[in-house]
Amino acid sequence: MAKESLITLGNTIKKLREKKGISQEALAEEAGIHRTYMGRVERGKQNISALNILKVAKALKVPASKLLEGL
Repeated sequence: MAKESLITLGNTIKKLREKKGISQEALAEEAGIHRTYMGRVERGKQNISALNILKVAKALKVPASKLLEGL
C-alpha cells in the first residue's frame, strides 16, 4: 500500500511538471531540493517528507493537496 502511494504521488508530480513544461532539474532547483532526489520521488523510489511536498507544490504553483489527490 505505501509503495503504491509513493508511485501515485510521483506520477502526479511528474504529470503536473510536464503540464507546466518544466524539466525535472528545473523543478528541483525551484523547490530547493537535489535533482536526483526529485527523480527518485517521481519514480516512487523515495519517501518524500511533508516539508518537501510543500516545497514541490509551491514550485509547481499548486496547493499541496493537489499532489495528494488519488492517494
